[in-house]
Amino acid sequence: MKILLLGANGQLGHAFMKSRALALRGEVVPATRQGCLDGRPCHSADLADTASLNALLDRVQPDLIINAAAYTAVDQAESEEPLATRINGHALAVLGGWAAKHHALIVHYSTDYLFDGTKAAAYGVDDTPSPINAYGRSKLAGELALRASGASHFIFRTAWVYSPHGRNFFLTMLQLAKQQPELRIVNDQFGTPTPASLIVDASLAAVDQWQLAPPAKRISLEGTYHVVSDGVATWHDFATRIFRKASDAGLLQGTPKIVAVGTGDYPTPARRPAWSVLDNASFRHRFGFELPDWRDGLDDTINKLYSEVNGPTC
Repeated sequence: MKILLLGANGQLGHAFMKSRALALRGEVVPATRQGCLDGRPCHSADLADTASLNALLDRVQPDLIINAAAYTAVDQAESEEPLATRINGHALAVLGGWAAKHHALIVHYSTDYLFDGTKAAAYGVDDTPSPINAYGRSKLAGELALRASGASHFIFRTAWVYSPHGRNFFLTMLQLAKQQPELRIVNDQFGTPTPASLIVDASLAAVDQWQLAPPAKRISLEGTYHVVSDGVATWHDFATRIFRKASDAGLLQGTPKIVAVGTGDYPTPARRPAWSVLDNASFRHRFGFELPDWRDGLDDTINKLYSEVNGPTC
């Protein structure tokens, strides 16, 4: 099996490459917008350029396309919505059209920001999207385009993704903790912190079952799922545990004072949903895959980061 991994140097793409699990399932062809990966040659993939994207697909001829690439600058998208929509939306019509024609499977990642945050319970996969920012609208456009393409696909919506690589809240907090004695953290937005490594493991579990299923049964496995950790947290909750666990592991010498603030005290160009908790039950039940509590995922990530910094413990 030939696997095209788009966005190989991003947070999620890096997690796929680092796990090495993907390479056990076939020949991995990494692709990035810059055309290189940790100093090694890599295919160039610009999702905003339809011609180059089609050329890449024709050249690689993948059996599985993992789209870990995206426009993720939520605030910047407010002033660049056409570009965000080309990358997060129109590119999926290109990928889907090619995959449908060549009988390839697409794994695509979407977001909790599809929802407006007004629901009082976790959002299910069948709840109607109502994005309140440009980024969310661009991701919704991608979902609709992929479904309309007729390609075999998985759409995995996830949320508050973090890892020891890239730019994310987890690493930002660890950096700021070493620089500032006091931090003001939003305490009225609710979601579920989800490690990139968990998304990788869940994705591969679903792909494995799809491959093993008879062709007639595969369509019943395909579709949209929520792949997030269990539980609910605010950004303040997340930061508090990051500091405590990182301090316990010796990654921080002391922790800053954390002041809880409201969204109104931290204005941003893009509105964020106050409640973006996703119900992951359909994924767990369909694939028999456990999605642990967000605290367990964070503790595991901190342990992995400690091992990277200090070497494995005895």
